[in-house]
Amino acid sequence: MESDQRRITDEACVLVEGPWTHRFVHANGSRFHVVEAGTGPLVLLLHGFPEFWWAWHEQLTALAEAGYRAVAVDLRGYGATDKPPRGYDGFTLAADVMGLIRALGERDAALVGAGAGGMIAWTTASFHPRMVRRLVVLGAAHPLRLRSAILTDLRGQTTASAQLLRFQLPRYEHQLTRDGAAAIGALLDAWTGPSFRQTKAYAEARDRYSEAMRIPQAMFCALEAYRWAFRSVLRWHGYRFTRQLREPIVTPTLQLHGALDTAALPSTAQGSGRYVLAEYEWRLLDEVGHFPHLETPETVTGEILRWIKA
Repeated sequence: MESDQRRITDEACVLVEGPWTHRFVHANGSRFHVVEAGTGPLVLLLHGFPEFWWAWHEQLTALAEAGYRAVAVDLRGYGATDKPPRGYDGFTLAADVMGLIRALGERDAALVGAGAGGMIAWTTASFHPRMVRRLVVLGAAHPLRLRSAILTDLRGQTTASAQLLRFQLPRYEHQLTRDGAAAIGALLDAWTGPSFRQTKAYAEARDRYSEAMRIPQAMFCALEAYRWAFRSVLRWHGYRFTRQLREPIVTPTLQLHGALDTAALPSTAQGSGRYVLAEYEWRLLDEVGHFPHLETPETVTGEILRWIKA
């Protein structure tokens, strides 16, 4: 039992073999685990909660075959990336992405983000517009739109965000990781579309995510970003962040959203277009929940390719 406990909480569990290359790069003062496939213009893929780089395994190979350099990263605190106790504020997370693009030897990238990674993608495009060539966001409202909806849509987004409010509780990460991270499985059950939950692909994702979130400190780090988002509201740091986010996004933006998303409601996400000054498209995906890249990978890959080729 002891050896099994070490196995399932070791970072090696995210080093999944496949037609890609694992490596580590240093950016913004931390070491990031990245997974790379193909050559060509850079497409940087940012996963959400409670995921790790593997969330993009379908898109990695498809983008590489289409002539792109696809790179999926374990975000700060996740997977095999460094897990410092600090640095989970919006400024630092956006700077991580900017640093990664430079560390990969590129001047800019097409940026694709899902869920929490989508929030970081919105922020990066706002704060560092020259680094983001094209933007694709899945299952994530613009941060200002989400904040407004949580405060005003009491029967809608406020209720849907109840789990995020629980994340504010001290040591709540221990509740999420007990019993083999059963609570993570319950979250995935609640956030995915019913048809996808019946597939082998879902069962595999559920097992992999539950295992990866049991890596020591991974859950604490993941929750710190949510905690900062709430705690910063009444702080000067948060005021500066909000004020800077009001700058309109000048990167062409495609927003894909599951019609059955119960974490970020479609009605909340759809209002994000008001923050985009550049070309903008919204597409609602029927019968899809919070993880379009997993639930309908071929559709998402096709949309990404269409947008970044435009």
